[in-house]
Amino acid sequence: MTLLTVWADTDPDDAVLRTEDPVVIGDELKQLGVRYEQWDVVPGVTKEDALEVYAEQVARVTDSEGYILVDAMEMTPSDDPEWLASAGQARLKFLAEHTHDDDEDRFFARGSGVFYLHVGGKVYGVLCEAGDLLSVPKNTTHWFDMGTRPDYVSIRFFHDDDGWVGNFTGSEIAKSFPTFDAITAGR
Repeated sequence: MTLLTVWADTDPDDAVLRTEDPVVIGDELKQLGVRYEQWDVVPGVTKEDALEVYAEQVARVTDSEGYILVDAMEMTPSDDPEWLASAGQARLKFLAEHTHDDDEDRFFARGSGVFYLHVGGKVYGVLCEAGDLLSVPKNTTHWFDMGTRPDYVSIRFFHDDDGWVGNFTGSEIAKSFPTFDAITAGR
């Protein structure tokens, strides 16, 4: 189930809001201009079939938002040293606070990850799980944590052919807040 945790950006130890209520989550995110939807989960989705399985929903989002590039990506845990190194490098890149010149739309077909939105003196940690679509508006300061053993299939939407391009802020704020692993521990 999706989890929203909100902190003052100066106090990562004291959450001012923590909820799994999809209505409250939707209302909070809407105030930030973030689109949040929940789609039905189809078990066993892979990178290879995600776009076909969710073709109707993808077409709706693409048509309504004007996206021209849609793809699927997959991270599946492995003990292979090359995979561990690659996943670790990708995680560090996404953990750095950044913005985009485009919206960042992600649908989680399988697995989970946490988007942290840094807006108006607060940090909004959105634990997205299978069935969640989150649209981070362009120029919104944020970071993403997929955990130490990433495991997800996501569908990504873009307005241009460049795909994912981050504008990094150089801030160290992400290091102060609970990680994906800390947020999901004991859930």
